[in-house]
Amino acid sequence: MKASQDLAQRNNIIRAAVMGANDGILSVSGIVIGVAGATVSSFAIFIAGFAGALAGTVSMAMGEYVSVHSENDAQVQAVASQKKALQDHYDQEFNFVQQRYMDQGISKELALTATTELMNQDPLGTTIKERYGFTQNHEISAISAAIASMISFPLGSLLPMLAITLLPQHIRILATGVAVLIALGITGFLAARLSGADEQKATIRNLMAGAFTMIITYLIGSLIGA
Repeated sequence: MKASQDLAQRNNIIRAAVMGANDGILSVSGIVIGVAGATVSSFAIFIAGFAGALAGTVSMAMGEYVSVHSENDAQVQAVASQKKALQDHYDQEFNFVQQRYMDQGISKELALTATTELMNQDPLGTTIKERYGFTQNHEISAISAAIASMISFPLGSLLPMLAITLLPQHIRILATGVAVLIALGITGFLAARLSGADEQKATIRNLMAGAFTMIITYLIGSLIGA
């Protein structure tokens, strides 16, 4: 139990860190390229990026904290509801679990045997897993997720900020766009790997989102600066 909890915590921290870095890259690249479309002042571009990184860091950390806390609260509520259901309607819960196994292609006899054994050992944990899809006592640390996002978001935002301010003016927008797309390809792949999603599709979606964001913000910045 302890090992699985530790693994769940680590996976959640890594997920929050990857998504924080991804959002930092995507959000701040849109800001700095948009401002670069309106002005050639490296200082103005950097300040705009810094302000976006600061605001995004706080917003991302608080959003992650609230999101994970809400998920944990929902799990606590589900556990309380399931305890009452077992007290009031044990047979109904037993039949539900057995039917779940039968729906997966297990024979009625084997499903009955498995359900009986599991319900005798841990009725609450068994019904929670089958009804709600999570394992009891595996709540994720909202504070750890928030800290991971708070660190990774500004780290991700450094790439577009440094690229757009340090590179030569005649290539900085294009070069920043290329660097951002490479970084987004990496974070998109990692996010998909952690979540079990299709890695190719997730990476392509992330690249398309990044390209769209940078193109739109640059065009708007150019119109404003014209």
